[in-house]
Amino acid sequence: MLAFIKINKNNSWLLGAFIIVALILWNTNILFQNLKKEERVKMELWGMAQQELIENSTVNDLTFQVLQQTWINPMILVDEQERIIGYKNIDWDPELEDSLVIYRQLDRIKRENQPIMIRYQDKLSNINQKLYYGDSILLKKLQYYPLALLLIIFLFGAVLYFVFKTSKISEQNRLWAAMAKETAHQIGTPLTSMIGWITLLKEKEKSEPLDEIEKDIERLQVITDRFSKVGSLPELKPADVVKETQKTLQYLEKRSSDLIVFKRQLPKKKILLPLNTQLFSWTLENLIKNGIDAMKGKGTISLHFFEWPHTISIEISDTGSGIKKEYLKKIFSPGFTSKKRGWGLGLSLAKRIITDYHKGKIGVKSSELGKGTTFEIVLKKKG
Repeated sequence: MLAFIKINKNNSWLLGAFIIVALILWNTNILFQNLKKEERVKMELWGMAQQELIENSTVNDLTFQVLQQTWINPMILVDEQERIIGYKNIDWDPELEDSLVIYRQLDRIKRENQPIMIRYQDKLSNINQKLYYGDSILLKKLQYYPLALLLIIFLFGAVLYFVFKTSKISEQNRLWAAMAKETAHQIGTPLTSMIGWITLLKEKEKSEPLDEIEKDIERLQVITDRFSKVGSLPELKPADVVKETQKTLQYLEKRSSDLIVFKRQLPKKKILLPLNTQLFSWTLENLIKNGIDAMKGKGTISLHFFEWPHTISIEISDTGSGIKKEYLKKIFSPGFTSKKRGWGLGLSLAKRIITDYHKGKIGVKSSELGKGTTFEIVLKKKG
């Protein structure tokens, strides 16, 4: 119920803001149209005064005052052949500038408003003139006001979204750290007890099963250490990335079904990188286990290693079901999973380890439904 109330409250704020913005834009448009009509009326009044001046040899004081008004609009008077016979409020010096300058201004003004016709009759024929006028500076500024307002609102919304997104990411990070440390704590308690029992058993009898149990306990210690590092910045030390990759493959291969075939293509030399070996191994495990799940326990896992002048890349491929296109942008998001079981944390942890801790890149290189998926990890040779 509280969540429902919060959603409604947020929606009401958004609706209120939208209504306020709509009212401002609507009133601005009304003001713009009214000012435009007023400027039109003034220009028509000037045109009537001009016509009276031409038709009558004498003009009254009112007509004279109207003609003397410069107003604030650029004005150009032309004859029937569109030749300029007068102008006002135009920035043009006939002594310094060519007539093409003012004719270019006339072309611009023609696009702003419809001309006002001035018709009068002399002794021989009817004569027509046209008054072209442009919008005032105030009207032009007002015309762009809604765009400026929308831009301000957009920037304000972008800032709010950024703050919200940052707070959500920060909250997710805190949850990651809390979950990881709690997991490490929970695993650590029975693990200590198991180590004690193994020590007692080995004092009496040493056997292969005990050795394997010890290896698994060591693995649990590694897992505990991994989780304890999530949420804090891990230390990176120079390590042989080829050796660490091989160790992870061997561990997983020994504990996987015989129906899973592992293929690898690794260099035969050492390649030192700034690594946190435990977290790097965890990333490989997550990708390989993800591939095994996609293959439903039967298929081929292939690992190809490539070395470049400044980076190395590792491609991990499976022969599983592939990933749907609409899932490609979501698979690294915390909590996202297309499986019926699972928390959707493996790939998101892998991305966090590679991008945040090792400053590398991880992504889906290719995926085809029914044929499989290839993930790629790229790491820098120098941190």
